[in-house]
Amino acid sequence: MHHLLKTGTFLLGKTYSTSCIRCSSSEVKMMRAVCVDEPGGPETLQIQTIPRPEPGPGEVLVRVHATALNRADLLQRRGLYPPPPGESEILGLEVSGIVEKTGPGVKSMFKPSDRVMALLCGGGYAEFVNVPEDLLLFAPPNISISEAAAIPEAWLTAFQLLHFVAHVQEGEVVLIHAGASGVGSAAVQLVRLFKAVPLVTAGTQEKLALAKSLGAAQGFNYREEDYVAGVHQFTGGRGADVILDCIGGSCWEQNVSCLAVDGRWVLYGTLGGSTVNGDLLKRLLSKRGQLLCSLLRSRSLQYKSSLINAFSSLVLPHFSDPELLRPVIDCEFNLDQVCDAHLHMEANRNMGKIILNVIPKTTH
Repeated sequence: MHHLLKTGTFLLGKTYSTSCIRCSSSEVKMMRAVCVDEPGGPETLQIQTIPRPEPGPGEVLVRVHATALNRADLLQRRGLYPPPPGESEILGLEVSGIVEKTGPGVKSMFKPSDRVMALLCGGGYAEFVNVPEDLLLFAPPNISISEAAAIPEAWLTAFQLLHFVAHVQEGEVVLIHAGASGVGSAAVQLVRLFKAVPLVTAGTQEKLALAKSLGAAQGFNYREEDYVAGVHQFTGGRGADVILDCIGGSCWEQNVSCLAVDGRWVLYGTLGGSTVNGDLLKRLLSKRGQLLCSLLRSRSLQYKSSLINAFSSLVLPHFSDPELLRPVIDCEFNLDQVCDAHLHMEANRNMGKIILNVIPKTTH
């Protein structure tokens, strides 16, 4: 544990944004949070005691029950993906929990004790977090509060890529890389909801089986087969209308080969590298293809608010039927097991989301 030197600064020299720890001057309440003093491996994650935030104008203070891991957390821990300016430097892009209190001027219907989930720019690995009211959603009543933590980042990312960016239409074929990941498993279900046809790639037969159980029409093991040939066989040589790609450089040739004429290739990650060598532009031009790039974390509050409103209207009600939509949970860890949770994701063993229970699940 570290003693507070001044608001936001700790003995090991790491400075945390004061926007995430604004507190009352008359009484400083404390909370536990996972902090990273120096970039590095999972061993750099430390549970520290820091000031509990107080909600400012238009903000809602949430008592966090659970958060969920994202690849961005691993990158940020290594010092490769800093939060947007002014946002919390604590890891965690999504949470579920209970409304603790509301700040001045909050106009929404949220009130203390409501079960909620939230999209964040950071701050989720903590016992409390401030959330702009426009980034809150009511947790579906038929799923547990810890399961709700698996929805905001993954499902809003998938929804954004499919609905806001690619504008997927009924009957179109959508190729989803990493089809058993958090975003991938959400995208498979959303493509089905939009009456389009999901195809997936994954690295194991178990991951393909999961994707098919969620509604994937066909799956391809990229380690064992030529998925370009598989896509063309499935589509009668036409190719995929939309590709959701979190891999990037290492599979650009396969993506262009899979793409249908006038297709949309949506890039939202570069797990396979960001360097391209070859005639990408010429080949993409020959397909009249669109290369669309998108990130969610750095988007404006207004954009995220519009995204959440659309998601709440078009998607959230369908979670009432688990045969239609359900968050896919790989495993759960408690907060003091955060290092193990990161190691599990780095090993690429997870199918679906990894939950980090800030309040141990036995006490929910």
